Amino acid sequence: MTGTPPSARTAGRRFHWLLGVGLLIVITAITAALVSQLPKSASPSAVSPLNSLRTEQRGAQGEAHGAVPDRVTVFDDTIPAVANLDPELLKALRRAATDAADDGVDFYVNSGWRSADYQNRLLRDAVAEYGSAEEAVRWVATPETSPHVSGDAVDIGRSDAMAWLSRHGAAYGLCQIYRNEPWHYELRPEAVGHDCPRMYADPTQDPRMQQ
Repeated sequence: MTGTPPSARTAGRRFHWLLGVGLLIVITAITAALVSQLPKSASPSAVSPLNSLRTEQRGAQGEAHGAVPDRVTVFDDTIPAVANLDPELLKALRRAATDAADDGVDFYVNSGWRSADYQNRLLRDAVAEYGSAEEAVRWVATPETSPHVSGDAVDIGRSDAMAWLSRHGAAYGLCQIYRNEPWHYELRPEAVGHDCPRMYADPTQDPRMQQ
């Protein structure tokens, strides 16, 4: 009876195992080398053009047009988005914010006054995001109709501040205008001692937006 000696079979298996390990190491090294040569733009963390624009708008030039840095309050006079608000609106906001602070609530400003140029850029971004001008104007008005451009509107940040204003805003003449934007407040002096006017479903229902 003929056959391969046990020692030869063992050596053969060891050879094939070492060959497999060696090939795996070579493949891993080649893959790592190829990945390291990929351009940075292929990385999942690469910044999109839209994000780059928003980052740029948050800089000094962006702030001059109405972009708002983090943690800006209604008392920050050095920020144009706050300082350029209608004086009566700002006065009402500060009265409300002072009283809300007693309840542990701070009024942060996500957006206030905006330049027409900045408003137009936001509108273009909204069209790109929502896919059509018809859908975009449900959230972003044109520069000609936006109350932000005239300094007559403010977007208040954080849910506790929005909830506080929803309960107490009318006492200061501060009213939510659009049902789909619980952060958007404008001054309605006639609401003091009464109630805020009925909200529009969204800006497209507001006659001011039809100009």
